[in-house]
Amino acid sequence: MRSTSGSAVVLLLLFLLSVVGSAVSGVVGRHDLAGVQPLSRVAIHKARLALEDKASAKASPLLLGIKGEDTEWVTVEIGSPKPTADDWIGVFSPAKFNASTCASENDKDEVPLICSAPIKYQFANYSNPDYGRTGKGFLRFQLINQRADFSFALFSGGLDNPRLIAVSNAISFANPKAPVYPRLAQGKSWNEMTITWTSGYDINEALPFVEWGSKWGPATRSPAGTLTFNRGSMCGSPARTFGWRDPGFIHTSYLKELWPNAEYTYKLGHQLFNGSYIWSKSYSFHASPYPGQNSLQQVIIFGDMGKAERDGSNEYNNYQPGSLNTTDMIVKDLDNIDIVFHIGDISYANGYISQWDQFTAQVEPITSRVPYMLASGNHERDWPNTGSFYETTDSGGECGVLAETMFYIPAENSAKYWYSTDFGMFHFCIADTEHDWREGSEQYKFIEHCLASADRKKQPWLIFAAHRVLGYSSGMSYAAEGSFEEPMGRESLQKLWQKYRVDIALFGHVHNYERTCPIYQNQCVNNEKLHYSGTMNGTIHVVVGGGGSHLSNFSGTVPKWSIFRDLAFGFVKLTAFNHSSLLFEYKRSSDGKVYDSFTISRDYRDVLACVHDSCPPTTLAT
Repeated sequence: MRSTSGSAVVLLLLFLLSVVGSAVSGVVGRHDLAGVQPLSRVAIHKARLALEDKASAKASPLLLGIKGEDTEWVTVEIGSPKPTADDWIGVFSPAKFNASTCASENDKDEVPLICSAPIKYQFANYSNPDYGRTGKGFLRFQLINQRADFSFALFSGGLDNPRLIAVSNAISFANPKAPVYPRLAQGKSWNEMTITWTSGYDINEALPFVEWGSKWGPATRSPAGTLTFNRGSMCGSPARTFGWRDPGFIHTSYLKELWPNAEYTYKLGHQLFNGSYIWSKSYSFHASPYPGQNSLQQVIIFGDMGKAERDGSNEYNNYQPGSLNTTDMIVKDLDNIDIVFHIGDISYANGYISQWDQFTAQVEPITSRVPYMLASGNHERDWPNTGSFYETTDSGGECGVLAETMFYIPAENSAKYWYSTDFGMFHFCIADTEHDWREGSEQYKFIEHCLASADRKKQPWLIFAAHRVLGYSSGMSYAAEGSFEEPMGRESLQKLWQKYRVDIALFGHVHNYERTCPIYQNQCVNNEKLHYSGTMNGTIHVVVGGGGSHLSNFSGTVPKWSIFRDLAFGFVKLTAFNHSSLLFEYKRSSDGKVYDSFTISRDYRDVLACVHDSCPPTTLAT
């Protein structure tokens, strides 16, 4: 729908504003694209140079982060002599995005003018309802420090046939290479914390380290290792082509021999070879409790969150509508949270590498204060002929490289994204559904060893988590298959859950919330719904995939094992009060209120008690 007549466009825009609550308008179907990566809507390979003498784009301020800020708001003034409702502004970084040569895989019918997708975009009429009449307007963008300068390009022709009509001046952060977005994670031992961050400093420019110490003690310094990857590390397009952006350098430092529960302060540092230092701002965290420690311990778990833009960019198609609500609600309650598990489908970058920076910036208020533990999902790993269990293209060519590099997990091999971690009275076994988990596989052996190694006297709460639903879900897609699960999921693993008496198994992938009864072999083994006590005779399965991505409908049929279903964005909170009392809460991201909950009261002898398939056969002594 294109128009240059003023009054008609204005009336249409005002009507759409009242209906959909958004200033983005003018193209039919923009709100019908849920589930599509916004940057993939831009046919950047079709972009053509069509500069207009009277078209303009001007960005200010010129210099960002003067006081060390990692995030700044920018105003872009635009003008076009022939405005249409399809005009849009793309944010490009580096600022010089024209290229005489592109990667060979970018070739379509001819070599394109622009080889890289924008890092975000807004339609020109997003906050300018008169743009179609006047051809003038202002847009506000929130930028993060991403190791390069920025420019703003005004396009006509919509997203399908973009024509470049004006380019702004370049703007940049005062120090684009600065260390940013720290990500805490549990180390391979309970008293080790890892800190991962991103910078523009290679090891031939500066020495990375963390300066840290207890709140009342002297500071020390721990060196950091440095990793990066190049376009050739990617497995396909768009990660290798239009979606590629230099990731900078990823540093990880290991803080060891921490005192249980102690508060530590830290800041990221780079020592330049001229003797000067580059510092981040200061942060703090609490060390993990000693395994088995009897104290209040609070855990957050969710999947499928993704990222969103606070300035409204990209989000006309409702790609990750609940992402910011989930992030903000967790930040709001962070004083009452000890550790977070994000169980797959992390950023939904889908091969647009710049989006991982955007994600790490969004979650920094969380990841800089508490361990942020990941599981691998289809949107991180899956790509044909790369060894993933599923031959889909969901990762956009990333094939696990970004997740494995940008975040630390305590795995023996990060390419095999399964691991265990202890936190006080909890023992977590995190599986990787994008690799084979079936009986006899390498991962199956790990899962059994992880479950068997839980000392239930010290760590009574045994939690299994993975991305795809290996247990039970009445989501529409699984119900249509007649499986109510990932095929071969519970068939391969339910005997392990039962044998080792897993309390709760949590999954993402299906974008909603659902809780089952304690269950084994498709049968509820306990008729209670709100409070479970005594002998542990089945595992409660929970789908908590409503972290932020577009929601998934349920089937019309409600299975007998389904206790509670909610089609909303939300997350789970587990609170261990002591060795015999656990509170489970499901909270909506919209208001932080509890919509489903139950408690477990159990003594050590209740875990030891034999139930069906939980104990080996025995004979009387002779």
